[in-house]
Amino acid sequence: MTNAPNEPVLLRRDEGRVAILTLNRPHALNALSGELIDALQAEFDRLAKDKDIRCVIIEAKGRAFSTGHDLREVASSRDYGFHHDLLTRCSAMMMSIRRLPQPVIAKVQTIATAAGCQLVATCDLAVAAEDAKFATPGVNIGLFCSTPMVALTRAVGRKAAMEMLLTGKLVDAATAQAIGLVNRVVPRDRLRDAVDGLAREIAGKSALTVAIGKEAFYRQAELDLAAAYRYAAEVMTTNMLARDAGEGIDAFLAKRPPVWHDR
Repeated sequence: MTNAPNEPVLLRRDEGRVAILTLNRPHALNALSGELIDALQAEFDRLAKDKDIRCVIIEAKGRAFSTGHDLREVASSRDYGFHHDLLTRCSAMMMSIRRLPQPVIAKVQTIATAAGCQLVATCDLAVAAEDAKFATPGVNIGLFCSTPMVALTRAVGRKAAMEMLLTGKLVDAATAQAIGLVNRVVPRDRLRDAVDGLAREIAGKSALTVAIGKEAFYRQAELDLAAAYRYAAEVMTTNMLARDAGEGIDAFLAKRPPVWHDR
């Protein structure tokens, strides 16, 4: 399925220092077509250079957050190169989220499955409506969710991830929160306020400090304990010498709000 002529598959609007990206393929349950993957990649490339934006929200129009790869597109070819290229582009797009200096929040209003679940797991934070559901159901159609597995196993415990991957069953929002796939679960009518409030809170921090912290968080997680402490000590020493750290400490001691300079 394709969007109507001249209708973009991805929308962006900026509210203050928060960028909101909206998956806009509601008729296709926001399946991650090659076109949508490329649109997300292009937007992340722009955001990586955007000094005015301090937080990013990913949301979706319609009845699904995203049901994963577009199976009509997948079924259109039996060529190895076609499929490898599609998955490579999708993986690069997912990794771009981790490399962004800004934290990215998934706003999940309803179902997120397969690569859609992968997108949620990849985002730095996720807030879900009470009736949202999650799954990696590829096993049910003979196509194991191997690339979604990469993000899922880094977001939740191994046994919880393996159960999702082996059964393909839907997981409700409360369970998703319990296993660490999402941070918060709220009534659907409070979802926007909850996500907007979280984004504004993050956007009010020093952009330099947040960027340093986000990069360090993911890098240290891949190291052994001793190496992680060595790396973190180097990062924190550099951070201590930044202007914003001095400003933050001075403001705390003086009991006044800090004025960030992002350097």
